Amino acid sequence: MSFLRRWQSLIICIFASVACASTGAFLTKLDDWYFSLNQPSWKPPDPAFGLIWSLIFSFCAAAAWLSWNSARTHKRKMLYLTLYVLNGGLNILWSYLYFTLHRPDWSLIDCIPLWLSVLSLIVFQWRDSKTASILISPYLVWVTIATALNWQTVVLNGF
Repeated sequence: MSFLRRWQSLIICIFASVACASTGAFLTKLDDWYFSLNQPSWKPPDPAFGLIWSLIFSFCAAAAWLSWNSARTHKRKMLYLTLYVLNGGLNILWSYLYFTLHRPDWSLIDCIPLWLSVLSLIVFQWRDSKTASILISPYLVWVTIATALNWQTVVLNGF
């Protein structure tokens, strides 16, 4: 792959990551409903979420770029594209269910395929780019923590 094409693919990965993050942020409304929820005592402060997600989406952009440029076949590239699009869609869906529809119980259900999509990224990218898999690993940890937080919110609020 030419030097120029590599950098073009990086710009596309960054743009896609920012688009996904921006859509999720747009759907995240910290309104009266949100502040009325009983939250677990161990929930991180709200400003921490923006920092955590910024890091995760930055890692995702870098990992997508690394795996795309390390893939030896078109089929592998399409696999990564499919996995990232699926993951982004599930991530956006979670924000929509939780913050727009005010349904933490439904978003908890979305956590299962979301978690599996992150695990799939780690597993499938390992073959072509171990660095990409390692960059995605904090995302899996965060989705695990967020799922536990989502579960506790459902329990504490009787959803």
